[in-house]
Amino acid sequence: MASFWSRSSALSGLAWSLKCLFVVLLSWRVQAGRLYSKEDPLTILSSDTLKETLLNSSTAWLVQFYSSWCGHCIQYSTTWKALAGDIKDWEQAIRIGVLDCADEKNFDICKEFGIHFYPTFRYFKARSSTFDIGKAYKGPDRELQTVRQLMVNFLQNHTPEVWPPQCPPLEPSRSAEILSLVGQKADHYTAVIIEEEDSYIGREVMLDLMMYGGMTVKRTLNLDKAFLDRLGVSSVPAVYLLYPNGSHVLMDVKKSQRFFFSSYLKLLPGVHRKRGSSAQRVVVSGSKGQKPAEIWKDFDKSKVYMVDMESGLHYLLRVELASHQTLTGDELKTFKDFVTVVAKLFPGRQSVVKLLETLLEWLVSLPLEKIPYDAILDLVNNKMRIAGMFLSEQLQWVGCQGSQSELRGYPCSLWTLFHTLTVQAALRPDALANTGLEEDPLAVLQTMRRYIRTFFGCRECGEHFEEMAKESLQQVKTLDEAILWLWRKHNQVNNRLAGTLSEDPHSPKSQWPTPDLCPACHEEQKGLHVWNEERVLDFLKQHYGASNISPQYAMGYAGLEPLAGQSGKADERRRPPDQTDAPVLRLSPAVHAEVRADTQPKPKPSMTFLVLGFSSLDMSLCVLLYTLSCVFLMVVFFFFRMRSKRWKLKHSRLYV
Repeated sequence: MASFWSRSSALSGLAWSLKCLFVVLLSWRVQAGRLYSKEDPLTILSSDTLKETLLNSSTAWLVQFYSSWCGHCIQYSTTWKALAGDIKDWEQAIRIGVLDCADEKNFDICKEFGIHFYPTFRYFKARSSTFDIGKAYKGPDRELQTVRQLMVNFLQNHTPEVWPPQCPPLEPSRSAEILSLVGQKADHYTAVIIEEEDSYIGREVMLDLMMYGGMTVKRTLNLDKAFLDRLGVSSVPAVYLLYPNGSHVLMDVKKSQRFFFSSYLKLLPGVHRKRGSSAQRVVVSGSKGQKPAEIWKDFDKSKVYMVDMESGLHYLLRVELASHQTLTGDELKTFKDFVTVVAKLFPGRQSVVKLLETLLEWLVSLPLEKIPYDAILDLVNNKMRIAGMFLSEQLQWVGCQGSQSELRGYPCSLWTLFHTLTVQAALRPDALANTGLEEDPLAVLQTMRRYIRTFFGCRECGEHFEEMAKESLQQVKTLDEAILWLWRKHNQVNNRLAGTLSEDPHSPKSQWPTPDLCPACHEEQKGLHVWNEERVLDFLKQHYGASNISPQYAMGYAGLEPLAGQSGKADERRRPPDQTDAPVLRLSPAVHAEVRADTQPKPKPSMTFLVLGFSSLDMSLCVLLYTLSCVFLMVVFFFFRMRSKRWKLKHSRLYV
C-alpha cells in the first residue's frame, strides 16, 4: 500500500513537472511570436521565401535559424535586432534574415539545410546560381562586434565574379594613389581613412556610406611614415577629407570611432542618401499660404527657430482643425487641453502668446458642449481687433525646410513644438498651476497623444504613435523622463523611416543629436554605439530652452521683442558672431515691403464677431451707447449732489 502511494506521488510529481515545463514552453512560444516583426530592420524568411531570396541574390546574406521555444534564442533576439539596425545601411552589400524552425511549415526547410542546433548562423554569398546551404559560423563569441567583423570578412571572401554589384571595394589603397588625388577637383568628397592593418573601422565606414551620394570613402594603412607626415597624421585611426573644390584637411572629430566618422561624413553639405531610379514621390497639394517654390534659407542647426513653431501653429489651427466643423465631447476636451498646455508653456513672442491666452480664456469661460470651428477661427484671426495679438497666416519653414515642398515641414514643426513643450514643462514646473494638469509628468505627452489620435491628418502616423504610447508611456514618472521618452520615440521613428520616400535625401533621418552637436551624448561599448542619457537630457534642456530659440525670419521680427519665459536682453538671443558657417539671407526691399504689409491687420467693411451676428458697426454703436450712458450717469450724480448741498445750507441753524 505504501509503495502504491509512493508511486502515485511520484507520478503526480512528474505530471506537475511536465505541466510546468509545458507552461514555460508555451510562454516562450508566445514571447517568441514577438521576437521579430515587420517593424524590425531585418527580413523574416520562411520555407516559401528562403530559396527564392537566396538564389542569385544581388547581396550576400546572414541568416539566423532559430527556434521560438529556445530560451537562448529569445535572449539573443535583442542583440540580433541591434545588429540589424547597426548595419541597416549595408543592405545593398549584405542583409540580415531570420527563420523560425519551430514553425511547423518550416520543419522541412530546416531539415534540408541541416539545422540541428539553435541559433545557427549561416552566411550565403551573393549571385549564387546553385543551391547552397551556406557557410556556418561555429565560433563561441556571438557578440555584436564580432559578428559584424565576420560579416566584413565574409564580404571580402567574395571573388570578383560574385561580388555584390553595389558594394564598394574594401581593400586598402596605396599611399601613392591617395596622394594623386590631393589637390584635384572633383564632383564629390573623398574621405580617406588611415588605420592600422587589423582595424575594421575603415571598411565599416565604407559600408556605412555606400548608400550616400556625393561621397567616396577609401582606406589606407599607416605603413608609410613619409605619407603620414605629409598629411599631418600623428595618430590613427584618422580621416583625411578631400573637398570637391580641391582643398583638403585632416578631419577634426571629437572621438576616433566609427560612429563619429560616419555621422560627420553623412552630415557634410551635398552628401545625400541615394534613391533608386524606380522610386517615385507622391507630391501632396500645397496648403494655405505655401508657395510652390521657396528660397532656401540658411540656418544654424544648433538653434530652434520660432518661425517653424509659429508656422506649425498656423497650420494646426487654420488648416488641420478646419476639417472638423464643430468640436464636441472628447474632441472639445482634447482641444481645450491642447490650448491650455500650449498657452501656458509656449516660449513664443508676446503677440502669439497673447492670442493663445485669449483663446484659452474664451474656451474656459464658454459653458458650451459644442463649439463651431468658425468661432475658433474668428478668434485665431483676431476678428475683434484686440491690440498686440497676431499669428502669421504664412507657412515658412527654416530649420524644418525640405529640399522639396512636400518634405519635412509640418511634421517636423510638430515634433519641434512638443519637444519644446516637454522641456518647458520641466524647466517651469509651476506653469500649469490651477489648470487641472499640474503635478502630472504626463500632461504634455498625454495631450500630444490625444491630439495626434484625434486631429493629426496622417492616420498611419497616428496609429504608430499610439502603439509606442501604449507600449511604454505609463513608465514615465517624472518631467525629465517625459523629455527623454519623447526623444527616444522620435529617434525610433527616424530609424523606421530612414531610406523611405518620406525621407528628405538632403536631410537624412539620423539618430539625434548628432555627434557634432553633442559629442558627450555618444559613447561606444563593445563596438556598439550607446547613448549617455544624462548628457542627452542636459543637451535637450539647453537646445529647447527659450534662450536657444531664434526669432530670425519670423514675420515682423525687429530683434527687440522678448520671448515668453525668457530673461535677458534681446541681443543675447542673436547668433554669436563667431558662427560664420552660414551666411544670413538678405531680403530685397520688395520682400521687406511684403513682410510689413503681411504683419499689418487688414480692415474689412463688415465682419462677424465670434459668429454671433455682430458686425464692426454694431460693436461701435455698443461702445458709443456705453460712453453716453456713463456721461449721463455722471451728470445725474453731480446734479443730485449739488441739490443736496443747497438743501443742507437752507435748512441749517446758526448757533452762537
